[in-house]
Amino acid sequence: MTRPTFPPREGADKPVIWTVSISRLFDLFRDIMVEFNDRATIEPIHLGFEDAVQHIRERMATERCDAIIAAGSNAAYLKSRIAAVPVVVAKASGFDVMQALARARKISPDIGIVTYQETMPALAQFQETFGLKLVQRTYATEEDARAAISELKAAGVKAVVGAGLITDLAEEAGLTGVFLYSAATIRQAFEDALEIARFTQLETSRSRLHPQADSLRARHGLNDLRGESEAMERVRRSIALFARSPATVLIQGETGTGKELVAQAIHRESPRTRHPFVAINCGAVAESLLESELFGYEEGAFTGSRRGGHAGLFEAANHGTLFLDEIGEMPPPLQTRLLRVLEEREVVRVGGTRPIPVDVRIVSATHCDLEARIRDGRFRADLFYRLGVLRVSLPPLRERTDDLVALAEWCLKNALAALNVRPHANLHAEVVACAPLLASYAWPGNVRELRNLMERLALFLAANPLQALTPNFVLGVAPELLQQSAGTNLPIPVSTPVALPQENIAEVLARFGGNREAAARHLGISRTTLWRKLRELK
Repeated sequence: MTRPTFPPREGADKPVIWTVSISRLFDLFRDIMVEFNDRATIEPIHLGFEDAVQHIRERMATERCDAIIAAGSNAAYLKSRIAAVPVVVAKASGFDVMQALARARKISPDIGIVTYQETMPALAQFQETFGLKLVQRTYATEEDARAAISELKAAGVKAVVGAGLITDLAEEAGLTGVFLYSAATIRQAFEDALEIARFTQLETSRSRLHPQADSLRARHGLNDLRGESEAMERVRRSIALFARSPATVLIQGETGTGKELVAQAIHRESPRTRHPFVAINCGAVAESLLESELFGYEEGAFTGSRRGGHAGLFEAANHGTLFLDEIGEMPPPLQTRLLRVLEEREVVRVGGTRPIPVDVRIVSATHCDLEARIRDGRFRADLFYRLGVLRVSLPPLRERTDDLVALAEWCLKNALAALNVRPHANLHAEVVACAPLLASYAWPGNVRELRNLMERLALFLAANPLQALTPNFVLGVAPELLQQSAGTNLPIPVSTPVALPQENIAEVLARFGGNREAAARHLGISRTTLWRKLRELK
């Protein structure tokens, strides 16, 4: 998700975020929210479904809320019934699913997984690899969920993986419920809510037109595009060439390939470098908000509009660069307005009639096939050609495996530094030894996924400084790499959890003053596992 880079208004209040949950997710929300108290005003709402909808509607008549966080069926229900405020859906990651299944396998080889509306076809390969007996069910309502639990119990299932509603119903039926969501997933939901909250806080035109030295600055340049492969050399050459031109640039590439880095580098290398760089993710903002964010609005344009109106991002980016990330997600009506701005070089605010001249270079990016969307009637052909006068295609990580070792080592060193851990002398050689394993994986999340994996590895290495970075260790921390590692000659561990020395567990517990929950979170293990290992020490 692209971070908005426009400035906050003077004296702006912190974003207001409400979390909505009724099951054990409520406790997880409450535990994580303290980490964000300095960045937002957060309030947990212990309600669900229609009760939550009524509560939120009544409060929003007199109170402000910038974003709501929920999960599972509750989130879907809120999203379909509350239009006045964005609902951020906390989504369990693939790592969450595999960790939950690993915990469930310790209880029983017969495992049920109940998910909202859709099954997870990718689990078939995981099931074969680990010899699990997985039974998948879906639900849309609480009645569906109860029926699914009854079917699983009748089939002999002992452990059920799912969201809070599912685990509560499983335990009510005498089964073991294994909670799906991790703290990392909830933290990401809070980060996403903060991103969206910044958009929903409508700012005054004065602060938009007179931004600070830092908030509208492109922070990344050519040196941040790492990799010595020929593919990356071509990208850097294109950036250096395109930066000289005022023409529009369309950046195409899969998720996680670094499209915003390229956009910032183009701005940094261009004559507009001293002027604003403003970014917005067109897929992360509700359509009703996106129009006013881009084009601004006049006073009285709609209920709740601010006195004096509101300058849009085109005005904020005047003389600089406006980066439109995920341009393929822009609704068709706004595509028409955007095309007019590109043709006329002026904007008309929502509710206004006066054209405002703007001198803005447009750089856009997409991970989707825009030509296919044109054929489907979801994207204007004339806008596509107008946005893509110049084009940059970013290679996926799987097509530049020559860069894997250098990228992995750089990301790992940065992650260790963030944990105040100095990398040992053999780190480069160990990363090289893991290269065949890393190269065997498709990296659907590209460089972003590689960076996230290195941060996860750094956490385990920090907890056990004597641990060598071996392929088997990497597989233990990142079982998702097993999906495509079968063609290598590397040993595959029987179980996914990483073994930590007993004396290290005691040291970590002491470091956190005896707080078992904090120690378990730091070690990346459950409180139950921590309790068992502590008993082994006695």
